[in-house]
Amino acid sequence: MANLVNLMIDGKACSVPSNMTILKAAESIGISIPRLCFLEGIHEQSNCRVCIVKIEGVNGLKTSCSTKVTEGMVVRTDTKEVYEAVSFNLELLAGNHKFECWKCSRENSCEFLDLLRRFNVDNDFSNAKLFDQKEIKVNNTSDSMILDSSKCVLCGRCVSACEQLSGLGILNFSNRGSHTYIGPAQFHNLEDAGCIYCGKCIQACPTGAIREKDEIKFLERALRDTSKTIVVQVAPSVRAALGEEFGYKIGTNVEGQMFAALKELGINEIIDTNFTADLTILEEGTEFIDRLQNGGVFPMFTSCSPGWVNYLELYYPEFIPNLSSCKSPQQMAGALIKTYYAEKLGKKPEDIYSVSIMPCVAKKSEAKRPEMGRDGYRDVDLVLTTREIARLIRHRGIPFKDLEPIRPFGLLAEYTGAGNIFGATGGVMEAALRSVTEILEGHSTPVDFTEVRGLDNIKEATYNVAGTEVNVAVVHGGAAIKEFMKRLKTTDKQYHFVEIMGCTGGCINGGGQPIVSAINQEKYDVRALRAKVLYNIDAKAEFRKSHESEAVKTVYKDFLTKPNSHKSHELLHTHYKKRSFYDVKLDD
Repeated sequence: MANLVNLMIDGKACSVPSNMTILKAAESIGISIPRLCFLEGIHEQSNCRVCIVKIEGVNGLKTSCSTKVTEGMVVRTDTKEVYEAVSFNLELLAGNHKFECWKCSRENSCEFLDLLRRFNVDNDFSNAKLFDQKEIKVNNTSDSMILDSSKCVLCGRCVSACEQLSGLGILNFSNRGSHTYIGPAQFHNLEDAGCIYCGKCIQACPTGAIREKDEIKFLERALRDTSKTIVVQVAPSVRAALGEEFGYKIGTNVEGQMFAALKELGINEIIDTNFTADLTILEEGTEFIDRLQNGGVFPMFTSCSPGWVNYLELYYPEFIPNLSSCKSPQQMAGALIKTYYAEKLGKKPEDIYSVSIMPCVAKKSEAKRPEMGRDGYRDVDLVLTTREIARLIRHRGIPFKDLEPIRPFGLLAEYTGAGNIFGATGGVMEAALRSVTEILEGHSTPVDFTEVRGLDNIKEATYNVAGTEVNVAVVHGGAAIKEFMKRLKTTDKQYHFVEIMGCTGGCINGGGQPIVSAINQEKYDVRALRAKVLYNIDAKAEFRKSHESEAVKTVYKDFLTKPNSHKSHELLHTHYKKRSFYDVKLDD
């Protein structure tokens, strides 16, 4: 353990470990030093020089994020010299930034804009000569994300996040001077560069330089098209995060206000993706039981996360036979909306506009996969992220906090606690275990499988199910996927069922969820707080096992007949295939 040292910061005494930086020491006594490029544990390379401070007896100014404390150090964070230097650095950055704040996806969460306001930087730099000399590159070809160098401040946070959190290193710096930009090698299109669309780069970016493809206008137009019936589904984890966009604390359940806001927008047919999460357990669980009893391919991988599916198709296509053939809950809901639900509404599939609200940017590209539809129509017509629906609610002037909570209604709106925990890492596995163990054992079995919960990157457990030792694993985040797949190739252990999610923490930390500032990421365990919302809903639910859902039973009785039936395979299952990309390779 590091020795303690004593120092003064802005006249306040503090005693901190000797391996601590000035930035963190200041935070420990309630002093907030501005920063832009710093992202704790991800990017700590002092690129921006916004966190500079004055150390008594030392020439010049020093970056507080990289300078360690020493005994007797006296630090000033807000002298005139520091203020002028930080202001000048921000002016230089502003001169390279294209300001479109009125239409920017980061209108309420731009760390750069917050700093410009804090230091009263003038707003006339969009016409600066320096900006005119900057080479602008826009990568706008994928269905999920946009890279726009005109808004990039070259902080490098996205590069480090892509490397450390996805384990892929798709993004990097290219060229020099005013020609420097961040993107895939040779600015390849994202869909050709091996990107899995996890969105960790978006969450790391302090501006709008990397963002989801904004498709709000498509919903706005559909709402005004009298020939269309709009049916909206909402994913489990959206209710655990949407409130953050309206000033609620991280970890607040706003389920009721969320559905009320959708109704205020003019959407009358609202369902819950939790319903098809329950349906997924019946389909995927039945598939697993069939493999277990009839010698199928093991381990069986879950297929709910499109980021993970992208990863497998791109980097480990030899394991495609291990992937469950089930569509994700989003796509199952889309298929039922255009068939079963359309019949109940007395509508033709082409007259229904199917919209999903998702925590994930990869869901946008998933919905546009060729196999996700039939007879000339898509299962899901439009995917909006949690951030996008929040922007639309704000732009419409809907008073979110004042709305009276409501529940969704209709044939596809009921769900169990098991369907709800899909949004947290380990949730799919636990939901599956609740039903699979009970079906195989033939009697009531435990509800809580706590061994697969938590935020460890790779979790493992073994359960005796009807006399068979079943080895399971839960993996989340690209870096952990890379580690686990290497392990899988060399281990003698027989895994049977593996849940894998492209985002660390699972969907509650998806790339389309509300942006949490770098400072708040240091203060709070965002993943744990959001996950707690889902587990609390589960704990209070009347039914906590997917096969207990009366709504799911009704759909099978009236339409699908049984899990893994011919009708189920036609609508709820799909296939996956090897995909190629330019020259990105993982380490052996």
